[in-house]
Amino acid sequence: MPQKMYKYERMTQMSKAEIIAEVAKIAGTSKKTTTEVVEAVIAYITSEQKSGRQVRLSGLGTFGTNKRAAREGVNPRTHEKMTIAAKTVPTFKFSKSVKDAVADAS
Repeated sequence: MPQKMYKYERMTQMSKAEIIAEVAKIAGTSKKTTTEVVEAVIAYITSEQKSGRQVRLSGLGTFGTNKRAAREGVNPRTHEKMTIAAKTVPTFKFSKSVKDAVADAS
């Protein structure tokens, strides 16, 4: 049976637990300590985004928010026009160093 051809290679995902284990191994710290640090970083970034502020991590990127205006949409089931409410969505923009590293790897 021929193998399916995909436009892009399959992406692999890491769970938070796997990331914590790798960071703990690299940093030489316990998983418990690393988990506390990772959870604190996530909580801080989330609270700053809720307040509408950006968080810039040098060498990684910038966490921010975008405001989306209310707009007209169509219910795909009923095909009725409806108004989609305005909302604020989280964003992330990679730094140039990360973009360059990924481009060099391909």
